[in-house]
Amino acid sequence: MTVLPPKPPARAERVSLRRYVKLFRQDILSAQPAKLYRAWMAEFRTPFFRSYMVNQPDLVKRVLKDCPKDFPKSARVGEGLRPLLGNSVFLTNGAEWERQRRIIDPAFEGGRLRDTFPAMLAAADACVARLAQRTGVAVEIEEETSHAAADVIFRTLFSIPIENQVATEVFTRFRDYQRSQPILNLAAFLPLPRWMPRFFRRSTKRDAAEIRGLITRLTAERMAEIAAGTAPDDLATKIMTARDPRTGDGFDTEEMVDQVAIFFLAGHETSASALAWTLYLLALYPEWQEKVAKEARSLETWDFRAVSGLKVSRDVFREALRLYPPVPMMVREAQCPHQFRNRRIKPGSQIVLSPWHLQRHERLWEHPDEFDPARWGTKNRKTCMREAFIPFSAGPRVCTGAGFAMIEGPLLLSKILAAYRVEPVAGQVPVPVAHLTVRSANGIWLTLTRRDPKLF
Repeated sequence: MTVLPPKPPARAERVSLRRYVKLFRQDILSAQPAKLYRAWMAEFRTPFFRSYMVNQPDLVKRVLKDCPKDFPKSARVGEGLRPLLGNSVFLTNGAEWERQRRIIDPAFEGGRLRDTFPAMLAAADACVARLAQRTGVAVEIEEETSHAAADVIFRTLFSIPIENQVATEVFTRFRDYQRSQPILNLAAFLPLPRWMPRFFRRSTKRDAAEIRGLITRLTAERMAEIAAGTAPDDLATKIMTARDPRTGDGFDTEEMVDQVAIFFLAGHETSASALAWTLYLLALYPEWQEKVAKEARSLETWDFRAVSGLKVSRDVFREALRLYPPVPMMVREAQCPHQFRNRRIKPGSQIVLSPWHLQRHERLWEHPDEFDPARWGTKNRKTCMREAFIPFSAGPRVCTGAGFAMIEGPLLLSKILAAYRVEPVAGQVPVPVAHLTVRSANGIWLTLTRRDPKLF
């Protein structure tokens, strides 16, 4: 019998709005009905407006690629994330978003990623060294992957390791923040008046303010180093010294704080989630774990050229992203009328795109709930990746750091599994829930055993 990776239970087909709101506040994944895994589109009605979840590939393509200006990011997404992200590229639209991307994108181009690789490699080696103290006992692996991903971000962005005092404080506060704040606030679906509370816990607002204060400190120090000509040539320096090719303007301190906050969210939080789930999946499927370990230990050198040699690791990581996309849902807002499956979509309607459901859709994937990295080598790989695989979104608003993530993830995975064998802890089955990213409600528990260095 095939062992399936854990999946949250679906709610009953029909529930009251009050019941749905309660379920949504607990977890947006288990608040959805099972029919969304086979439906091309579903309509959700409120007394104020209509929301549509879209899974049909050509409609997803229309929203993200063909007519992205007709479907800008919903301002209601900012209801949940603006206290931390301010006016960052993740939340803006139109001309302001285009300006921000013109400044940011060059830092993440292919040639620049080569420059960040030594810092990524140092973080991966540091992770392997830390895990040496955790062998033979049950380890909550999400904590370890969060630590490793934060280390990657601080080393590549500010040239400081996670052990730096400010970096440690940011990491600690961010961990608390992600545990208390869902990726979609209820206001993403309900147009709440200004006077109504935004459902933030007091601790959430406090943590967001403290994170931004710490990032402001790092940003101000780096701007002073740039002015003095002593700044290292890392991502922060590249972005702070970049200029909009159209206007010649760059980011001021406040704008840079907004962008660093989203880099940390996108680059740390999502990577930590993806890596933790990948390690758990490989603990469930040891035959794939051994393939990753053998590939990693066959490499002669660990320089940037090694990235192209991590083919098995990359397919395994893709499959984990398919099953557990870090950002499970995205919300767009229709700006003009459209026709979706014989329904007239009115301006103001909310369009929900769900990588979680799209990437497990029963009409698009063979055995959608199974872990099968081999599917990425089949003939339908290109079709699936083009039409139903959007862990980093797609089109003009595709995540700037997608290429960064697809180097970081397989690298950390390969380094860890070259050194350790991972096994699930008996009786500890993780329960996926959506906070800022898809995490486990009860942690992801694994046991690590040191591999014989003479093998392979």
